[in-house]
Amino acid sequence: MTKNKNEMAETLVRQQIDAFVRAFCMKDLMLMMSLYAPDFVSFDIVPPLRDVGRDTYRAVWENTFTLFNDPIKIELRDVTISTDADVAFSHKLLRLHATRTNGHEVNYWERLTFCFRRVDGTWLIAHEHVSVPADLASGKAVLDLKP
Repeated sequence: MTKNKNEMAETLVRQQIDAFVRAFCMKDLMLMMSLYAPDFVSFDIVPPLRDVGRDTYRAVWENTFTLFNDPIKIELRDVTISTDADVAFSHKLLRLHATRTNGHEVNYWERLTFCFRRVDGTWLIAHEHVSVPADLASGKAVLDLKP
C-alpha cells in the first residue's frame, strides 16, 4: 500500500477507535454495534472465554452499560495502528474511570487490541482482545498498574 493510502487507512481506523470511545462513554449501543463486523470474535475481560458474532456480543455491551453511572471517562495511551490493504490492527492502553451503579469507583488500566477488516469500504472490528495483568501467585487481576 502506498504511503498516502496507508495514511488514509490509519486515519479511518483512528476514527473508528474514537467512535468506540464515544460509544462507550455515551452508552450508545447502536454506535457501538455499528463498529463490529458480523462475524466478530471477542476475547474480552469478562466471561466467557470468547464471544462469536456481533449479535451475541450485543448482550455484553447491553449488560456493561447497565453497570455504570454517568459519566464514564476513557483515556487512551500508546495507540499504535498498523494497516494494510484490507486488514489493520491497533493496540493501546485504555483507562476506565467510572462509578458503578453499586457506588464502587472503577479506575484502572487495561490492554486493548483491535483487529480490523475493511468491509464494503468501512473498517470494522473483526477481533477484540481485552486483558489486565494477573498475579500468577494469587490468581487475581492486578488493577493498580499505571503506564
